Amino acid sequence: MSDPRPALTRFRQHFAERIVPLWQGPGWNADLALPYEALDANHRPLPVQRYRAMACARQLYLFSSRIGQPGAAERAAALFRSLQKHFHDAEHGGWFYSIDADGKPLDRRKDLYTHAFIVFACAHYWGKVGEGLVEATLNAALEVITEQFARDDGLFEASLGEDWADLGSGPLQNPQMHLAEAFLQVLAVREDDEVQQALLQLCEALQEHFVEPQHGLMLEKPRGAVDNWFEPGHQFEWFYLLETSPLLRGTALHSSIERGFSYAEQHGVRDSAVLAMLDSDGTVLDATQRIWAQAEYLRALALRSGNEGKLAKQLQALESRFLHEGGWHECRDDAGAVSRHDMPSTTPYHLATCLEGLQGLS
Repeated sequence: MSDPRPALTRFRQHFAERIVPLWQGPGWNADLALPYEALDANHRPLPVQRYRAMACARQLYLFSSRIGQPGAAERAAALFRSLQKHFHDAEHGGWFYSIDADGKPLDRRKDLYTHAFIVFACAHYWGKVGEGLVEATLNAALEVITEQFARDDGLFEASLGEDWADLGSGPLQNPQMHLAEAFLQVLAVREDDEVQQALLQLCEALQEHFVEPQHGLMLEKPRGAVDNWFEPGHQFEWFYLLETSPLLRGTALHSSIERGFSYAEQHGVRDSAVLAMLDSDGTVLDATQRIWAQAEYLRALALRSGNEGKLAKQLQALESRFLHEGGWHECRDDAGAVSRHDMPSTTPYHLATCLEGLQGLS
């Protein structure tokens, strides 16, 4: 079976009918106008420890990407308001990492990962609604990233204190990647020379400081750091971002990541399962299978010609191993047993971007 389209149609239908409604119904805290962090297998919210700004932003992306569907525009508007109401730091600027069950600031630090997703979601939402307040929020988020997180080497600090104090975190790969994704989303909805320049400098700095040169792998910590590793899911995610950008295609980073694709596939995909963590020599450090990594591999495969049979196989693997009547399995262990039974509110973002990347198949 080499035609991926029937399985893709089922995936798209499952997402629309089984997954998105979870976050319109049982996954929605109407009192705070926020998504619960996770639901259990019976669609009950897990006991509330926190709400994260990043999760709010990912859900803002989810519903703005479906803005023509019933209730989606209203939900996106509510999420945008909640992002400002609950997480914005009126004293120091930027957005808190999390609030507690009562809506009070909990982790008051400022982290790049959160701010990248706020830029990403607001850029996408503004592209749909064109509201001035949304663009103002987008601009404010870009400003704090430029003024507070930026380093002299073209990279960005991973985490800062509530008042922007240096915490010595240094740069980490994953926040830089989502910042690149956010910059690309800004450039998709408007011309912005400053963002374009920051994106190009970021990619140059990542090539210099994070890429393992032998295989072209994107490491999770700067090259030379102790106990470093790479994640095939992130390797595939980077490939998609770079390959789909006319601006970044042809850069040194694109060349490295393109070269690293086969190595990541050879060592990091086992029987259609994308493994979590590997050493750069190919040694498996963690064989956990995560649905987000499967989704990233799928949309990356769609960009590589002659892969219809592999795509069909991967879509079947996603369907049989991760999707079920009540939603999805978040993780399976190295033996294939379900190892997480909760469904986090952050995962639909990965499934939505995957489906967007697979649009060309149908």
